[in-house]
Amino acid sequence: RDFGKFGRRAREQRGGRGREEYESSETMDAHQKVLERVRTAFHSGQTLTEQFRRTQLMKLMAMIKENQDEIVKALHSDLKKPKFEAVLSEVDILLNDLTFTISNLSSWMQPESASTNLATKLDDCFIRREPLGVVLIIGSWNYPLQLLLLPMVGAIAAGNCVILKPSEVSATTGSLVAELVPKYLSQECYAVIRGGAEETQELLKNRFDHIFFTGSKGVARSILQAASLHFTPVTLELGGKSPCVVYGPVNMTAAARRLVWAKFFNAGQSCVAPDYILCTSSTRDLLLPALKEALWEFYGEDPRTCPDLCRIVSPQHWTRLRALLEKTRGRIVIGGESDQEDKYMAPTVVVDVSEDDALMAEEILGPILPILSVESVEEAIALINRGQKPLALYVFSEESSVVKTVLEKTSSGGFCSNDGIVHMTLPSLPFGGVGASGWGSYHGRWGFETFSHRRACMLRGWALERFNTLRYPPYSDGKLGWLRWTTSAHSCVLM
Repeated sequence: RDFGKFGRRAREQRGGRGREEYESSETMDAHQKVLERVRTAFHSGQTLTEQFRRTQLMKLMAMIKENQDEIVKALHSDLKKPKFEAVLSEVDILLNDLTFTISNLSSWMQPESASTNLATKLDDCFIRREPLGVVLIIGSWNYPLQLLLLPMVGAIAAGNCVILKPSEVSATTGSLVAELVPKYLSQECYAVIRGGAEETQELLKNRFDHIFFTGSKGVARSILQAASLHFTPVTLELGGKSPCVVYGPVNMTAAARRLVWAKFFNAGQSCVAPDYILCTSSTRDLLLPALKEALWEFYGEDPRTCPDLCRIVSPQHWTRLRALLEKTRGRIVIGGESDQEDKYMAPTVVVDVSEDDALMAEEILGPILPILSVESVEEAIALINRGQKPLALYVFSEESSVVKTVLEKTSSGGFCSNDGIVHMTLPSLPFGGVGASGWGSYHGRWGFETFSHRRACMLRGWALERFNTLRYPPYSDGKLGWLRWTTSAHSCVLM
């Protein structure tokens, strides 16, 4: 096919339209064909049965299990992610969610009975969960498999057809997903569309029945604008600056190990990583030696040579993190070393950081841990509440009253005491943000609910037609009084 001649002929036929405009149109046409195929499959009704959903979930599980080695290699190519972290955070979390979903699918699909009043006592009233239709899932680069396929588990369980859009930043994993999904799952019902920002913009011009996005707030705004044109509901998993309060008596050795693991897992490129620490000066002086010891224990004397430490995903992200370190007015007390060519950044701890410091302006998403000094737990809470609501909030303390106070006087997507990240691994807990850290939640039953429409249903018969005359004209005060009594909440109790 001669693309040069084809392009010139197309421009002539379209009044001299340029190459970029033509390529955009061609991309749009390709997207529409995929969407038409998938939407036709949805309207055929094949995704509605429990057996179909269960079969596709089992095939997705087989895809992950049978290709674990290839998945681990792809994640190492994109992020130099060690096998341990890849299996734990990308493979096993998916398998656990799939197992949980498959085990509970039958009960989730059952209609939910609704209470009735006297006027509807003989009616069958229930809530029926139905699929939304064709949903778009846009994944993120930091956990390129988990954050793309874990929402898909809920979407398949709810009976939807799915378009997957992997992140172009983690290109190797995205390529592997695009190769594997058609081999294992129904090609009529599920598709993978790859590309960068321009391709995503073109894709968003199409109508979807739901959009699930994981990523930055800036991109989220563009997605909301595109979705508003079609009145498409959106789930946003965004992130934010997740605080960690360390206050009162604490087992410093255990706290440091858990903090170092949670913060520097995936080189800090986790939306739920502790973003900064709030503690008193005396607690900080006790915590710093414990952090140094934990870092040495985990990554050795030279973390650069440690195979258990990820790299920054791209030169652009490395440059952004390096700029933050150069702008901070804080004092680097651990780490600070970096290598642009290797996209390496050492686990770094910065003290004497103020609330208006460059490190506090945005989510760090990297191996930099600022420590801010506060005089009391109330001051820490006030500082947290001055910012936007975070995706996660952590508190380390042996005093249950401190944990309870922070829990009750703050708001966040998730909360965990005396550890970090682990709350998101439990499929029975909803995972999602609040306010600026996201809208909606998923994992387990919560993903099923996100991709379901709860349809109110009332099945009525023909009995008691004489009773219905109370609502028919001609109206009267007597009819109104009887009708109000039969439809009130207490009418069933009186019966």
